[in-house]
Amino acid sequence: MDFSPLVSLMRKLALEAGDKIMEVYAAPDFDVRSKSDESPVTEADLAADAIISSGLRAAYPGVTLITEEQADSHDLRASTFLIVDPLDGTKEFVQRRGDFTVNIAYVEHGIPVRGVVYAPAKRRLFYTRADGQSVEETGDFLKDRAGASREIRVSEPDNEALIVVASKSHRDAATDAYIGKYAARDMTSAGSSLKFCLVATGEADLYPRLGRTMEWDTAAGDAVLRGAGGKVVRFDDHKPLTYGKPGWDNPFFIALAPAVTLKS
Repeated sequence: MDFSPLVSLMRKLALEAGDKIMEVYAAPDFDVRSKSDESPVTEADLAADAIISSGLRAAYPGVTLITEEQADSHDLRASTFLIVDPLDGTKEFVQRRGDFTVNIAYVEHGIPVRGVVYAPAKRRLFYTRADGQSVEETGDFLKDRAGASREIRVSEPDNEALIVVASKSHRDAATDAYIGKYAARDMTSAGSSLKFCLVATGEADLYPRLGRTMEWDTAAGDAVLRGAGGKVVRFDDHKPLTYGKPGWDNPFFIALAPAVTLKS
């Protein structure tokens, strides 16, 4: 795989999808429906998915594509694939909280090696460059070329004064109990894949997730975090989180800067 055109395309499609999402977001009202698992879906999810999936399929017809909004793709099996959540954080979108993202990733042999996370309402764009280093773009977000960016890197945390980020919509007692095992000097909450990106930039040190997620929820953020020197491990045995699992379900996991001393 030549990563240079892939990264350019993923970035462009994420920006285009973000524009469509913000069109819907700016409307006075929009339809919200429930999928079979009771999770919400909006016209923004579907429009963004159409933009991204058509662009990826045209450029990479031989690569398996898994996308949240196309149920037929969930029956596919692959260890190397493209995976998309066109609107991660639909609850945040519906409640107009801004913490939603466009997630696109390329997974190779079970490892997310390139990814883009775009938060259009917050105007934050994170991605892995062709060389694997993660950056946050700070320019004008032009579609045809990347703007100014800064390389991002995880923190060198003080284990006696950690910054912990947790889910805004899925926080529960088990998560709070686990966070309580750490010496945290600050707690923050965020929606969607922004939590991975906050760890990747050093704005947080640790993100535990003790709840159900799917691979399309995490792959892009995982790629960005890996490209910033971070890691994502399973909650149960602290082994690296892998992708291409049957059903595309994730176990509980922890995203972190490697210098964090993990608790059981």
